[in-house]
Amino acid sequence: MASMDIPADQQRQVARTDVSGAAPPVLTWVTLALMTTASVASLRAAPTMAVYGLACVFLYLVPAIVFLLPTALVSAELASGWPGGVYRWVSEGLSKPLGFLAVWCQFAMTIFYYPSLLAFVASTIAYVIDPSLASNGPYTAIVIMVLYWTGVWVSSRGTKALAGLSSWGLIIGTLVPGAILVLLGLIFLGQGNESAAPMTASHLMPQWAGLASLVLIVNNFLSYSGMEMNAVHVSSLKDPAKEYPKSMFMAMGLVLLIFILPALAISWVVPADQTSLTAGVMQAFHAFFSYFHIGWMTPIAAVMLVAAALGGMLTWLAGPSKGLLEISRSEGYLPPFLQKLNKQGIQQNILVTQGVVTTIIALMYALIPNVSNVYWIFSTITTQVYLIVYLLMFVAAMRLRKNQPDHPRGYRVPALGLVCVVGLLASLAALAIGFVPPSQFGGGSVGVYVAIIGSGLVILGLLVPWAFLKFRKPEWRTEEGSPS
Repeated sequence: MASMDIPADQQRQVARTDVSGAAPPVLTWVTLALMTTASVASLRAAPTMAVYGLACVFLYLVPAIVFLLPTALVSAELASGWPGGVYRWVSEGLSKPLGFLAVWCQFAMTIFYYPSLLAFVASTIAYVIDPSLASNGPYTAIVIMVLYWTGVWVSSRGTKALAGLSSWGLIIGTLVPGAILVLLGLIFLGQGNESAAPMTASHLMPQWAGLASLVLIVNNFLSYSGMEMNAVHVSSLKDPAKEYPKSMFMAMGLVLLIFILPALAISWVVPADQTSLTAGVMQAFHAFFSYFHIGWMTPIAAVMLVAAALGGMLTWLAGPSKGLLEISRSEGYLPPFLQKLNKQGIQQNILVTQGVVTTIIALMYALIPNVSNVYWIFSTITTQVYLIVYLLMFVAAMRLRKNQPDHPRGYRVPALGLVCVVGLLASLAALAIGFVPPSQFGGGSVGVYVAIIGSGLVILGLLVPWAFLKFRKPEWRTEEGSPS
């Protein structure tokens, strides 16, 4: 999920600038479209859709229309009227406790996001060392733990230079390898080689084999998530009402190209039943490089992908947790232990606590034989938790339009009610579909799968924030943000 490239504290800084009276920097709609593309597009999800071959076009396009577009438009109206992010939006539209639930879910989804991201990194590194390690659970668990704790150490040092890694990540780890992958794929097909997946018009729609045949679409909702973070820049446009929709349509087109073309390239060379959900990108690179007798480029491609993924992780590691911290210090949502900062002003106790949970999750990679299954489970839990944020956001937007119709907004969504209903229904559908095991999940127990997904959603997305709200004490509220 490359969407997590703009830390929450940077969002609030932009918001403060916009309302302080100082003139915000002027952005062109094309620049904003490119910024949005950089924060959303990623190659990590390509193998997930590659197993559907040509049908991935349909499976990417549908959530873009019913989820990506409503999210982008609604968050633009909210950001232009109530700066401060999703906590402010939901608090104003619904209630402060629900606002905390929203910001908590933004943070909590990273608990499962980092293990799935680092599993992708582990499988990529394996192609430099030994490709057979890509499906090795203990190896994956060790890499996740080592890289996460290294990231915590680096982040706790307060290294500001990390902020620029996200933009380089788009170029180094997405655009360049994605372009190479597609170019090699086109040459491969142009030389008369047969595609591993059928590319005829009859395969544009996914074959219906029950709900399981469409379950992978739920992962695309997470691929598109994060649009609400770019909405903070809407006030920097000269004419938001006209330019913001143009910017979002351009960004949606670019994002679709970045998502769809590499997924197709993978499907051309790697059969669906052999595609790894974590190592699929490197499988395709390895196959293409071997075919063209340039196998020496495989490690180079791996390094590019790893550099981008780690850059994204480091850039965002402290972002959501800092947003949660700042709100908790003013409202008293977290106990004092989790509010303490180190000498560099970093919320180290939150990062370490999150690291303990990440370590426990990583051990599951060692205990469950199929790495792809574990990866899919954690990706789904991540999506389920994050969908709570969007459900709250859409409802809050409708309430604010009804209860505060005259509140100044830099941008107003045409037919807001319809747009919100479409987004709500799409989010609810994704939430329901997430409980159905995908067809690639194998012969595992459906009951166990539903229990794992349900437990992750209920415990992480509902019970934990409820416990913080239930047991919080007046003395947990801290006005000062200095290290303690």
